[in-house]
Amino acid sequence: MANSERTFIAIKPDGLQCSLVGEIIKRFEQKGFRPIAMKLIQTSEDLLKEHYIDLKDRPFLAGLLKYMQSWPVVVIVWEGLNVVKTGRVMLGETNPPDSKLGTIRGDFCIQVGRNIIHGKDSVESAEKEIG
Repeated sequence: MANSERTFIAIKPDGLQCSLVGEIIKRFEQKGFRPIAMKLIQTSEDLLKEHYIDLKDRPFLAGLLKYMQSWPVVVIVWEGLNVVKTGRVMLGETNPPDSKLGTIRGDFCIQVGRNIIHGKDSVESAEKEIG
């Protein structure tokens, strides 16, 4: 695919608990993106600390780490034209009440601490996380 890029999407514990994995995959596929890798993982504290390194000084980090280890996570690498930017739009705002209806967070969640899904904001950060 010409000008194709890849992004990293993680469906968080609440996304699995609410049985939203199929719906989220369906939305990305209907948009025309192709899943090229998918895995169900139980996250470790070390992996999460590396993943959330930019939040290391935030007071909510301990609770976030506990939450992210409470249930498995589905990680997916998606490929397609402008998948990073389009994927972020599909996710909605980090704070669900700020998300528009029709986005994943706008349709399925109400609080920032349980916002269902994680997605990368640049091709470079996606490639780093994919690695």
